[in-house]
Amino acid sequence: MEKEEEGNCQIVERDVLDEQRLEEVTQRKSYTDTHPSLTDRLKDSVRCSVPKLKRCVMSSLPVLYWLPKYSVWDYGMPDLVSGISVGIMHLPQGMAYALLASLPPVFGLYTSLYPPLIYLFFGTSRHISIGTFTVLSIMVGSVTERLAPDAAFIINNGTNITTEVDVTARDLYRVQVAAATTVLGGLIQVVLGMVKFGFVGTYLSEPLVHAYTTAASAHAVVAQLKYVFGVSPTRFNGPLSLIVSATLISSYAHLNSNYTISVVGEIPSGLSSPRAPDINLFQEVIGDAFALAIVGYAISFSLGKTFALKHGYKVDSNQELVALGLSNTVGGFFQCFSVCPSMSRSLIQESTGGKTQMAGLASAVIVLVTILKLGPLFQELPKAVLASIVLVNLKGMFKQCMDIVKLWRSSKIDLVVWLVTLVSTLLFNLDLGLAGSISFFIVMLCSACLIQCSTLAREIPGITIFHSSATVYFANADLYLEALKEKSGLDISKMIIYKRRQEAKQRRRERRAARRAKRQAKREVILIAFKGFSHSFKIKNAIITYLGWMSEFQDGDTTTLGSSSDDTLSRDLERVSLGSLGKWTWDIHSIILDLSTANFIDTVAIKTMRNIFQDFSEIDVDIYMAGCQASVVEQLERGDFFSESITKQCLFASVHDAVLFCLNHRGCDKFSCCNMLPCYS
Repeated sequence: MEKEEEGNCQIVERDVLDEQRLEEVTQRKSYTDTHPSLTDRLKDSVRCSVPKLKRCVMSSLPVLYWLPKYSVWDYGMPDLVSGISVGIMHLPQGMAYALLASLPPVFGLYTSLYPPLIYLFFGTSRHISIGTFTVLSIMVGSVTERLAPDAAFIINNGTNITTEVDVTARDLYRVQVAAATTVLGGLIQVVLGMVKFGFVGTYLSEPLVHAYTTAASAHAVVAQLKYVFGVSPTRFNGPLSLIVSATLISSYAHLNSNYTISVVGEIPSGLSSPRAPDINLFQEVIGDAFALAIVGYAISFSLGKTFALKHGYKVDSNQELVALGLSNTVGGFFQCFSVCPSMSRSLIQESTGGKTQMAGLASAVIVLVTILKLGPLFQELPKAVLASIVLVNLKGMFKQCMDIVKLWRSSKIDLVVWLVTLVSTLLFNLDLGLAGSISFFIVMLCSACLIQCSTLAREIPGITIFHSSATVYFANADLYLEALKEKSGLDISKMIIYKRRQEAKQRRRERRAARRAKRQAKREVILIAFKGFSHSFKIKNAIITYLGWMSEFQDGDTTTLGSSSDDTLSRDLERVSLGSLGKWTWDIHSIILDLSTANFIDTVAIKTMRNIFQDFSEIDVDIYMAGCQASVVEQLERGDFFSESITKQCLFASVHDAVLFCLNHRGCDKFSCCNMLPCYS
């Protein structure tokens, strides 16, 4: 390798590097050498040492990392002020969101107490406020009212033959349903976090989350209208429940002239004892629990990442999943319902100077004091006031509708996802709307990967450089092949079929020529046999006449079928494989597949690549691959891609190396083509 300097430019000269030469020069290790196998990773995971044990404990309990470094002088007062502010917000929000979950308000206070204390030990975000949240509360409410409807707790009044709802029994069962759903959802989050499934939240894109929370807010508004108007309509579950419920509330409010003011009621002093959830309910709420786990984590990690980027620290996605799961699991044993951070409380915690998770401890103390001593002060609070608090807090959610204008200008695909998510969640239940939205998002994501996945980078005389903007795998392998045919201008299938037909005709000519040669040999044998016995003039003339006729037939057949010599057949085959197949075979002699964007390749794509090599070789066009990562080369080897005809000399370190090889291999004036060479950084 030589290096020359001309002014401010540096010219580096080296040999053209194909994959085989690159491995020899760099002595590059294989992918398996640098990446341990699954068995080795399992052995390493169970192998214990003091440093490894320390790292494991510190990562599982982040409080052990930041608490010893906690400075009371620097962080004590800001965390205290921030915690008191958030704690005051917890009180009305906790009771109001308990109504969304169709639970007694006191359980909203429990939910604002226990989960933040658990997150203090296991969470990695310093600014989010764990507790009740609108969307999760309405999702829990849909479960509790589905499994514990008012109709299942109607009792007869023997005095005046009327019916009424046994509110006490209904609320107790609804608490059991909410606790079972919360515990199961928390266990799902813990398991996903332990198996490093923190990336699952990335499948809920920002447009999808915004649209879903906006639609859920509409469900929350309808659920609170009955408290605002003081009516008790029959709850309707299932598709179109939002429209039916809104219509029923409107009718009841119009017909009911005697409004009743419902109040919070008794708030028992003291803390509830832990109670195991009813595991028999798990099979009935597993779908709702999974939806709560995914939505809660998506909101939690999104908020945590936002504040982490703003303040310059890192949030561990897997540990956040475990922390949120433990908060839900432990909280469920204390009759709490599903929790996640609230945007409004988190903003208050951050804007009032909160520095660490200790702000959550201060807010929990405020809630604890309220439960123990100040509970009776809230017993006469009208539920309509709590409903108005919910409606006011939903204002920010409905402002997300402005995303439509922004998405219309930036991304039509995200706009379609936003609208489909909104409509599906409004028309169906929250769980069905979420499932349909995620399914549609995945379909749109796959479609976006398939559409316009390949582009032609550049053409050099005789060489086509084909660049794919996406990884080639089973879903787009056929599209990759079709795009290559289209961009190169070579209809491979038609050309190969035509060549096969011409070759078949030529083989038939060879067989006919062989038969003619065989007949000629027989004729000569007959002539020799009769030569000694042609004593009769008549017989001799007959033989001569017969042989003359055969000669004339032979001459005519040769004129019709063409010469059978090897040289003529070779020229005909060359004319079939090149000249007769169109002008493109003369214009393009090499195609370079730029695979620098591919980070993996599956068996279907390997088979497609092998077919590309074979098909284009049929029309005398060479195929080369460039820019393959080490992992891709390893997968090609495991897939038996390389053979005697396809070697590692067909793979090049860069597109530039491949172009130089093609120019030298096929013959081109180096100086006349140098201006056509692409530049790659």
